[in-house]
Amino acid sequence: MARVTVEDCIEKVENRFELVLLASHRARLIAAGAPLTIDRDRDKNPVVALREIGDETITADDLKEQLIHSMQKYVEVDEPEAETVPLLSSSPAAAAVAPQSASDDASVQFDRMSEEDLLRGLENLAPPVETEDEGE
Repeated sequence: MARVTVEDCIEKVENRFELVLLASHRARLIAAGAPLTIDRDRDKNPVVALREIGDETITADDLKEQLIHSMQKYVEVDEPEAETVPLLSSSPAAAAVAPQSASDDASVQFDRMSEEDLLRGLENLAPPVETEDEGE
């Protein structure tokens, strides 16, 4: 039976603390039923994990990614961005903009509302109705 030492593995993983973290994570994976990449030779899981790291049958970078992923509570999912749709307005500036074809996404134009148009729009809004409870 070959003896595994930290010196055998320190060439692959330079930080001893990181080596311990990666080997213990791999030993837990082996205990959970992960397939072995080397022969066990009656060794316990931590020794097998160190031998796998030392023989480079499993890379330290892969173990590091698996360890980080296993510790994450919230995994960020990349979702496609919503399509940008120009706002439709009854202002004269909006009527001047020609409708865009659906196949021409690169030349989408957006309406810019002037400050005067915004103020006119706000003036037309009715104020909220007060109820008897709010007036007291």
